Amino acid sequence: MALTDTAVRISKPKETLYKLSDGRGLQLHVTPSGSKLWRWAYRFDGKQKLMALGTYPDVSLAQARDKVDGARKMLAAGTDPMARRKAEKIARRLAIEDTFAAVAKKWWEGWKAARSESHTMYVWRRLEADIFPAIGARPVSEIEAPELVAMMKKIEERGALDIAKRALQTCSQIFRYAIAHGVARRNPAVDIRPSDVLASRKKENYARVDAKELPHLLRKIDVYNGSMITRVAIKLMAMTFVRTKELIGARWAEFDLDAARWDIPAERMKMKSPHIVPLSTQAVTLLRSLHTLTGHSALLFPGERDHEKPMSNNTILGALDRMGYAGRMTGHGFRGIASTLLHEQGWPHEHIELQLAHQERNQVSASYNHALYLQPRAKLMQAWSDFLDARMASNVVQIQGKCA
Repeated sequence: MALTDTAVRISKPKETLYKLSDGRGLQLHVTPSGSKLWRWAYRFDGKQKLMALGTYPDVSLAQARDKVDGARKMLAAGTDPMARRKAEKIARRLAIEDTFAAVAKKWWEGWKAARSESHTMYVWRRLEADIFPAIGARPVSEIEAPELVAMMKKIEERGALDIAKRALQTCSQIFRYAIAHGVARRNPAVDIRPSDVLASRKKENYARVDAKELPHLLRKIDVYNGSMITRVAIKLMAMTFVRTKELIGARWAEFDLDAARWDIPAERMKMKSPHIVPLSTQAVTLLRSLHTLTGHSALLFPGERDHEKPMSNNTILGALDRMGYAGRMTGHGFRGIASTLLHEQGWPHEHIELQLAHQERNQVSASYNHALYLQPRAKLMQAWSDFLDARMASNVVQIQGKCA
């Protein structure tokens, strides 16, 4: 006889467990402690089985019957309902254990062994800041290419094109790791090319000497027999690796030599946000010397014919040509040399990028970002000037930077 809601509700515990049957294998087990447990009895492959369906009143009589109906359909299709439920439970557990963030952590722990601490920490910060918020909680095996595209586009919104590209590269490495360890079957990152997703940025190629030629170049600059002001300009460009336009347009009002700091206003910057250049002791000494020559002018490097205008863009390039570097070195080339060697020396990528003023920033973040990492950037700039001094003195000496 089928159960009723009333019969289930008023059933009382006895000294031993007893069962109330509803038909089609559905049973209510009433325990001595008063618990009322729904169970479904069925046979699969000739074996008697008992499947738990929940506890009354959390699961009502109607809900218990619905569960039996679903299980009976599964059984009719040749599937063991208990085995299916167990498999689904394991799958849910694995989905939690094998989220992208969990797999990325395992990948990172093995990957970092052969890398510098500063670089590995930079990669982890990028994972936490840009990648995990987008796909970190997703099972690694379920992530599709459109999710990676959405992640990249969000990074692109703040103008960080290079970071968006590197985020995709990092994801690809993690997917390969997941495939190798059996928690994913494919790498969705290989379906995407950054050029298909991100806006193009015009790439400018500037001639520059190889790092091994740097000592000879520095000595050539030091003995350059042209204008002393031009020689100072080239030395400052090597020390500060600012853009040519930013250097030749420099004004004395932008400098605080006692604080060893150069503040370039937004209107003079390519990215239209202010930029701070920490000055090394060598740079300060050079600037104090230059002040005796051009301190009467608002400009550090006034033009020869019109002192109200800065020196020509071609002044530095022409001097390098006369030193024998025509077609081989430009003022802008010092930026590429600095970036390459500072990365090789292990300085944090984000510190180098900020000092190069590569980040494109919106108006809201500009006033904040330009002052990030000032103390470690000052340390970087001093070490860079020391490195240049050492390279000028010897073709052999190598100075490794200490990461902040």
